[in-house]
Amino acid sequence: MNFPGSGGGGLGGGLGGLGSGIGGGVPGIPSAGGNAGAPASPGFDPNDPNVKWLTNAMESCYAKTAMSGVAGFALGGLFGMFMASMAYDTPFHTPGAPGAPGGGVPGVPGSSAATAVSSLPLRKQLAHGFKDMGARSWSTAKNFGAVGALFSGIECGIEGLRAKNDMGNGVAAGCLTGAILARNGGPQAAAVGCAGFAAFSAAIDAWMRMPKDED
Repeated sequence: MNFPGSGGGGLGGGLGGLGSGIGGGVPGIPSAGGNAGAPASPGFDPNDPNVKWLTNAMESCYAKTAMSGVAGFALGGLFGMFMASMAYDTPFHTPGAPGAPGGGVPGVPGSSAATAVSSLPLRKQLAHGFKDMGARSWSTAKNFGAVGALFSGIECGIEGLRAKNDMGNGVAAGCLTGAILARNGGPQAAAVGCAGFAAFSAAIDAWMRMPKDED
């Protein structure tokens, strides 16, 4: 059946033209129309030997230990810097401390002739503050880095031995980490460190494994 103005093609010709228009694609949408069957843009091939080697290297215990150590070092540096800016227990602030005004060290001539930090020039005040902040940040960063690397390495080793990924790995790694860090204090200190780190690891792991609320 032909409709007026449709020509000889009729309804079939109109649908054919509509189909050819759709087949031409929609500008700005690669998957529409004639480009629907085009191959996807090239990306990372999971079967590539280089990609496999990189993935295995990043998932190894050595890489996890190194990354945790670096992350702990950075976090410790920031934490130490913050704590140093809030601390007032330097020899210039603590009355009676060695080197403080009126404190001194008994038997050391001139040790009590320290100057209050408020009476120093501004440049020296800033130099003293930055020096103290740097020393505290460096010390805290080293401690955090050692704890992070030690915990991550032990946890990765335990996970490889047990072939499981559950809360037990973190608890056992926390216990061993706390005991190792407190080993110089004796068996009692090692036991307290083991219990404290294990409880902290269990609390963090339980919070991380909680189901997320979906909006």
